[in-house]
Order: sequence, then C-alpha cells, then structure tokens
Amino acid sequence: MNNKIPQHIAIIMDGNGRWAKNNSKSRIEGHRAGVNSVKKIIQKSLDLGIKKLTLYTFSNDNWKRPKIEVDSLLKLFSNTIKSEFSNLKDNGVKVSFVGDLSKFSSYINDLSHNLKKETSNNILLDLNIALGYSGRQEIIYATKKIAEKVMNKKLEVNDINEEIFAANLYDCNHSAPDLLIRSGGEHRISDFLLWQIAYSEIYVSEKFWPDFDENDFSEAIKDFSCRERRFGKISEQL
Repeated sequence: MNNKIPQHIAIIMDGNGRWAKNNSKSRIEGHRAGVNSVKKIIQKSLDLGIKKLTLYTFSNDNWKRPKIEVDSLLKLFSNTIKSEFSNLKDNGVKVSFVGDLSKFSSYINDLSHNLKKETSNNILLDLNIALGYSGRQEIIYATKKIAEKVMNKKLEVNDINEEIFAANLYDCNHSAPDLLIRSGGEHRISDFLLWQIAYSEIYVSEKFWPDFDENDFSEAIKDFSCRERRFGKISEQL
C-alpha cells in the first residue's frame, strides 16, 4: 500500500441481519458480531494513522424496525459504550456523535455525552458516530438554522454559500469523507452524509459487516490509493 491514505473514511456497516440469517443466528447475534468488526476497524484506523472515521451506527429510519430489535440494538449500543469506554479514552480516540439524539433515552444521551466529554482531548483518531442520523433531515436542519439567521437579520440571503451551509450542519467541524465504504454488497447511499459525500470515492464490499475485517479495510484503502480524484478537473490540471 502506498502513502495515499484517506484522511477521513465513512462506513455504512450493512449486512448484520443477512449474516445472521446465513449463519442460522438471531438478528441481534448478527449485530453483536458486527460490534467485533467495529473494534477491528477502529484499531486498524489507529494503526494506519487515519484521522477521522465516521460510522453509520443507527439511522433515523431504523426506528421503524420491530420494537424488539430496536430495544436490543439500543441495549447493545449502551453496553458497548460502557465496555469500550476505557479503551477508546486510553488509545487516543476522540468520540463525537452526529444525528438527532432527542428520541433516545436520557440514559443513552448521558452515556454519549460523558464519552464525548471524557475523550474530547484525544487527538489520534476522531471517531464520529452517526446516531439517529438522516442525511435529508440534516439538510433540513441546516436550512432551518440559516432561515432563522436570515429572519433575525444575522445573515443576508446573498451571503449564503456552500461554506455557510456546511457550517450549519449537525457537526461543522468534520471534513467531508475522502472514502465511503459500504459492506454487504448493496449499491446505495441509504440517506447517509448526503451533503458531505459529493466528491467522496465509494467502495462497496460484498462481505457482510460481521465478516469485514482489517484485510478488507486495507483492500478498500488500497483501491482508493489507485484512484485519481479530479474534483471536476481533468488529469492534466492536477
């Protein structure tokens, strides 16, 4: 692998349910197996010097799933935060959350807030957890914030540009992903980072998320390193 390493990688972690079905396990067992892959990819990101990692953990549409699965997912999430708290803090991982957390319990909100606070000074890896996230809702959120500023005469309509819009998204401090990885073989975005991935390179792995390991992660980065990112220009201009 050459030195062309993406600084920000976003991942749609898909395939837990299908993995469980193929292995005659329950869906929650598939989600538990998926947590192991998360741990591996976080560690590999640290090893490679990746600066930012954004994980699509729970979408806003996931609330539509059967209540028993949603409850199991939320319990798994809270248990994982508690069990991995020290590891993340001690290994230089700065954790933040992006999305609408208002639908989550005060318990999960408190856990998330505490993890964010306790890791805020870490600098090795920014881990951005998308929770209750919807790309469409994020765009609506930013639009409403901008409209409010215009109504309050804090912003002129003619001053609105891409930079202003980006500054009003859920988390204005995170750069756009260089690479978007999706496991599970599906070729769709699933309402993830719709504004931010305008020029992201996209890599789809056929492997279900619980089977996606460090080697698959490295293979995605290797594929990225062979691409020419032109951002609308031609090769001769680069």
